[in-house]
Amino acid sequence: MELLIKIIQFFLCFTILVGLHELGHFLMARLFKIRVEKFYIFFDPWFSLFKFRRGETEYGLGWIPLGGYVKIAGMIDESMDKEQMKQPPKPDEFRSKPAWQRFLVLIAGVVMNVLLAITLYCAVCYVWGDSYFSNQDARWGYRFNESGHALGFRDGDRFVSIDGEPVDNVVRVVNDLLITESDRTVVVERDGQEVEVLLPFDELVEMRRNKGYEGLFVPYQPFIIDSVVRHEVSALRAGDEVIAIDSLHGVDFTAYSDYLKSHAGQTVSIRVLREEDRVVELPLTVAADGRLGVLCRSLPLRTQHYTFWHSIPAGIRKTGHVVGSYWDQLKLIVQPKTKMYEELGGFIAIGSIFSGSWNWEDFWLKTAFLSIILAVMNILPIPGLDGGHALFTFWEMLTGRKVSDRVLVAAQYVGLGLLLFLLVYANGNDIYRFFLK
Repeated sequence: MELLIKIIQFFLCFTILVGLHELGHFLMARLFKIRVEKFYIFFDPWFSLFKFRRGETEYGLGWIPLGGYVKIAGMIDESMDKEQMKQPPKPDEFRSKPAWQRFLVLIAGVVMNVLLAITLYCAVCYVWGDSYFSNQDARWGYRFNESGHALGFRDGDRFVSIDGEPVDNVVRVVNDLLITESDRTVVVERDGQEVEVLLPFDELVEMRRNKGYEGLFVPYQPFIIDSVVRHEVSALRAGDEVIAIDSLHGVDFTAYSDYLKSHAGQTVSIRVLREEDRVVELPLTVAADGRLGVLCRSLPLRTQHYTFWHSIPAGIRKTGHVVGSYWDQLKLIVQPKTKMYEELGGFIAIGSIFSGSWNWEDFWLKTAFLSIILAVMNILPIPGLDGGHALFTFWEMLTGRKVSDRVLVAAQYVGLGLLLFLLVYANGNDIYRFFLK
């Protein structure tokens, strides 16, 4: 069932993103009275599920659920309709319009994806707010994995700043460490003092390649009792903080829990910190399953709530942050020494980011994120993509000289070849990572 939910979310998201992208091209073309021959949701090789014609445009639903497309008259695109291009230009064709109008038609899909991301982020901020774990609430510090220790962190360190920027939203820490083109300087609070930890760029790259960022750090979980569920330990109260069990002290919930499991059925001495900083020592018997019989209080999440009007700038800021972050990742990928190209993924990698249970907040956040990826990728000046077409048109706007159809067709072939290679490489990486590695 989880796999089915992931697949449904993937296809729904992809249809929304590509459908709205193509709708942007369609609306801008119609604004300038350019004839649109086809507008399809999904692809329709050989046949379509249904279609109808209104005016000069054929609307339809294809049978391959991977987005959609528009066919604009007089435009050299992936359809490679050379016969149409051999005919004399007609007034309602793309090639007959001024360069500035063609430029706007070409970038309209990217603009639509950016607007979609802004709209979704604004809506999520307004409906659900922005939930995060604050560094201020990690007053016991963090436990680091092997990669974290190799970088110079110690268990119990608490972040203060990264390159001079104060740390608040802990979720962004790993992202800030990984997406960099230089060394990072992290200030941590250690044993009551601020200590600088220099993270060399090469070591950060190595950590990323080895996926050492997975579980890089977790906040220390204090053993604060939320409620008592076992009568034998009714002497404990909600709000009590366990500060020692026998001779074990100064550790977090995980360590205390492991100790209790190793003393199942035995009586242990538990010291708790109660209201008014009063320490109480209680002899209690551990259950046979190694549990004490209480529920532990989880670390708090903070939620920033927004009014309707405040959600708009919040959504715009979030979009800008994600665009900048993804652009920085792209710059790292094209640097051969980082070998980040090995992280490229295809449909399986994209589908795997969705949750196995349906959560509308999570779905819309993932859709907004992928909308930005689609926008950034399409605006790249690569032949065959919107950015490649727009680059040729922008050159015409600057010089007044139109690029010949022969060059455009050749560029389209080169671009399609490159895109096909990337498609095969990215999905090949998926197959290797998920099935062969």
